[in-house]
Amino acid sequence: MRTRRPAALVLGLVAAAVTVTGCRTDPSVAAYVGDEQVTVAELQSAVDEHLADPAIAEAVGEPGGDFTRQVLTLLLREQVYAAAARQYDVEVTDTELSAFIRQALAGESEDALYAQAAGQGYSREDVRESARQQLLRRELGTATGDAGALDEAALRARYEEVRGDLEQAQVGYFVVPDQATADAALAELTAAPAGYPAVAARFPGQNALPQVESTALSEVSGPLAAGITAAPPGTGFTTAVPGVDGVVVVFVAARTTPTFEETRAQLESEAATGVEESGAAVVAEVQDGLSVQVNPRYGALEDDVVQEADGGVVDLLDDAPATPGS
Repeated sequence: MRTRRPAALVLGLVAAAVTVTGCRTDPSVAAYVGDEQVTVAELQSAVDEHLADPAIAEAVGEPGGDFTRQVLTLLLREQVYAAAARQYDVEVTDTELSAFIRQALAGESEDALYAQAAGQGYSREDVRESARQQLLRRELGTATGDAGALDEAALRARYEEVRGDLEQAQVGYFVVPDQATADAALAELTAAPAGYPAVAARFPGQNALPQVESTALSEVSGPLAAGITAAPPGTGFTTAVPGVDGVVVVFVAARTTPTFEETRAQLESEAATGVEESGAAVVAEVQDGLSVQVNPRYGALEDDVVQEADGGVVDLLDDAPATPGS
């Protein structure tokens, strides 16, 4: 399973995905999701459990309706995703979930992620549930026909499509006083490419690189772009650049293209995004079949977040579920 950055795991918590129809009015029920309920007691218990974390309590300040609505939104979304998972017989195991979060963190501290979430009023369990729902969208998209996007053949085909854009060049440049000096410096570099740092050190300045640097050819722009793109490895060129006093010496030390295995993670992540979008559509279809109602004392939806209501049964979502981090 591939990836979203840690912030996305936190920010993805602000959107929910349910639709409201009909009307049921038991005052002991905070919301109905199909045949399921979120009781007032369950909602209060969830609020209390969040506030038992001192970091969340500090972030929330004086607890009130806003925080209760935030927690209710999360509970409703969890039930909708659970219904979709049951309907399509998919699941995300705790092992898969933990691996996904570790990969998303890319070596960063998991505790720091949860601390960031607590600062926004979300618990460790909220973060993990948000990540689980992202993976469930992936599973749902795969289960309903998008599995091919993540298979080996599809990934390799995509690699062949984009490999030209992945090519990197090791480039250095510096400015010399005149053309004769430029020609001599370039000849020296061509004869001994590893000597670039020593040659560049003789011509320090604002428009100079002391070491060759790697850059993607697809991202090269400006007056040097055409020459860098055309120059074979171990060669270079000299040119005058408007606004630069002297002659610019540009040296292309090497060219490299990442292998398929080196780019696999990126390719899988891009493909997974499309699969997740298909999974989001599946969730939207499931929620259309659910009769979800909210006790009006808890609020109304504005911009996909439960807000204070003017009265009456309220919609929590009227569109497809948002993708965390999108």
